[in-house]
Amino acid sequence: MGQLAGPTDPTADAHWEHTHPRKGFFTDTSICIGCKACEVACKEWNHNPQDGNLELLGSSYDNTGALGASTWRHVAFIEQGQERIAEARESGRALVNLGMPRIGPPADAAPDLSEADRTPPDTADFRWLMSSDVCKHCTHAGCLDVCPTGALFRTEFGTVVVQDDVCNGCGTCVAGCPFGVIERRSDGTVAVAAEREEQHAGHPAVPNVGVAQKCTLCYDRLLADETPACAKACPTTSIKFGDHDDMVETAKERVATLHAQGMTEARLYGANELDGVGGTGSVFLLLDEPEVYGLPPDPRVPTADLPQMYRRAGMAVAGMVAAAALAFWRGRA
Repeated sequence: MGQLAGPTDPTADAHWEHTHPRKGFFTDTSICIGCKACEVACKEWNHNPQDGNLELLGSSYDNTGALGASTWRHVAFIEQGQERIAEARESGRALVNLGMPRIGPPADAAPDLSEADRTPPDTADFRWLMSSDVCKHCTHAGCLDVCPTGALFRTEFGTVVVQDDVCNGCGTCVAGCPFGVIERRSDGTVAVAAEREEQHAGHPAVPNVGVAQKCTLCYDRLLADETPACAKACPTTSIKFGDHDDMVETAKERVATLHAQGMTEARLYGANELDGVGGTGSVFLLLDEPEVYGLPPDPRVPTADLPQMYRRAGMAVAGMVAAAALAFWRGRA
């Protein structure tokens, strides 16, 4: 277990002999059209089964509902009216007015956005918010920290991957994820990636009952210097893939552009290395508050509290030892 909180470089912390720049996604929800090509590409590449009978949920036109053991990319459909759109723009403007750090290039390379015209365009009567969600590949990953078998590991690209042949299905990682991403597969349909070539050759699928599953950021494709399947399939470039630092800079520039156009509802999620998970490998541009998308507003990895818990436990033990020693001394007196 490495560093539990604060800014850090997860690729260096993993102590690989040969490291690479940290890889990650930038998901720009402002240009997502909800086509679900990323969902399909993810399932096809990883041989993930479908989720049930794909019936409409009743609460949305979406038919998968959420991330899970068989859905490593999920596109949410969020319907909003004029009133909610106006509220989103006001909350975004409040973030800027409260002293949000400067977004975009240095002052000598671009105009000061604090002086830009942020008058919003005419508020639409209706809009869909499409958001392609995925594992965050956190800087401080709760699932990785609490795994008792070493089934989860940090790759040389800074991502977090589950080794399904090592996982014992205990489910500790499920509770350790502040985003509710990782889940245990219960249908026992197919294994992923490791036996792909054998399955293509006609060998039977390998049962995977109870094994924890989540996005690997297409680790097998990264090893071959290939783009992850979801980003490759995205027709609008809503899902961008590259070096993590480059993705964060691209995301900040995109937010600055939208703010300058009056779309004050635009904001970043996961780009703050001082948050409760040290920033995420998957950065998002949102057009409303995180809760609207089903994301925690202030994610915090559970293991961040371990040092304080150890100190308190140590103080409690010391107190009990002192009390026992005092009782023994009084008994001898």
